[in-house]
Amino acid sequence: MSLPHAILTALLEKPSSGLELTRRFDRSIGYFWSATHQQIYRELGRLEGEGQIRALPAEQTARGGKKSYEVLPAGRAELARWTAASQDPKPHRDTMLLRLRASAVVGTEGIEADLRRHLALHQRQLTEYREIEERDFPPAGAGTGSPQGRLQHLVLRAGIDLETFWTQWLTHALAEFAELPGENQ
Repeated sequence: MSLPHAILTALLEKPSSGLELTRRFDRSIGYFWSATHQQIYRELGRLEGEGQIRALPAEQTARGGKKSYEVLPAGRAELARWTAASQDPKPHRDTMLLRLRASAVVGTEGIEADLRRHLALHQRQLTEYREIEERDFPPAGAGTGSPQGRLQHLVLRAGIDLETFWTQWLTHALAEFAELPGENQ
């Protein structure tokens, strides 16, 4: 996924100012596609320059008033083109896995504590995702809800499944550490 497409998606869901977009990224899209506030504002300017979005007429002309943006037909067409295009999965890159592999040759000092820290972070994220699911997607029977809501729930389920995987894997990794001979720790 690319940042311009994430922004187009967010603006099609709800026209927003740059500040509102950055807050929405912090609360939702940012769970699976992160961006700094500077990157978002820079991309808004580029998308506006390309005619894919436009600033809505300001309610106030006062200096410092926030500009809200909406997607133009060219932006919707670009997002539809990108959504329909085929893309291969990207190879997974994870620093923790590389560090664990390196610890096999240089020693494990410090890595177990960081595995525990990662486990706590993934458990916290899993709890947050489950709370969002309970709040926003109450069980009402299979196949219910709007198409938009069902697809949003599908994305959330991916997050839940990934965090479940990581908590299970980290728990397993820590159990392996408990069985390592003393000289490797």
